[in-house]
Amino acid sequence: MKRGYASGEARKERILAAALMEFAENGYRGASLARIAERVELSQAGLLHHFKSKELLLVAVLDYRDELDTRKFDLGSAGGIDALRALADVVEHNSRVPGLVQLFSVISGEAVTPDHPGHAWARRRYRRLRADVAAALRTGAERGELRSGLDAEAHADRLIAMMDGLQTQWLIDPDRVDMAAIFRGYVDDLITVLRPV
Repeated sequence: MKRGYASGEARKERILAAALMEFAENGYRGASLARIAERVELSQAGLLHHFKSKELLLVAVLDYRDELDTRKFDLGSAGGIDALRALADVVEHNSRVPGLVQLFSVISGEAVTPDHPGHAWARRRYRRLRADVAAALRTGAERGELRSGLDAEAHADRLIAMMDGLQTQWLIDPDRVDMAAIFRGYVDDLITVLRPV
């Protein structure tokens, strides 16, 4: 029983990894369930056994991508200045995967309409991200790395807005916008402002 569950979970992870690449290369509209199935050596019916629709697969892929980032860049255990630097590392990493950043940006833009399959995912993600960043900033204040009384939620909102805004500018004009360097500079300035006086 356990072995069957483990192999089923491994198959799902292979599907998610293949779908992530397909969506990154071709966007949501251009992605093909048939190509995803082919990448993992399944029939399309076999793929649909695990994920009932392209929309549900998209949401699972977006969650999977966030999980990979969370494993790689753990804000929760870092806290404070280390968490701010981890955010800069996320942006640096994203500068090396433009297809994934483009997919995220397109899906986030489309997800503003309540009937989009990614709408609930986007709302959950932003709420979780704001809470995680704010908690990391409060941890820094509790440790004495950052000044007490800082408005953690407002700073979290600004950090996320800066990340997303830079991503859009970088996707549109990558030769003129060095997303990673600009964001790292913003984080360095913020650390200077937020250090105890």
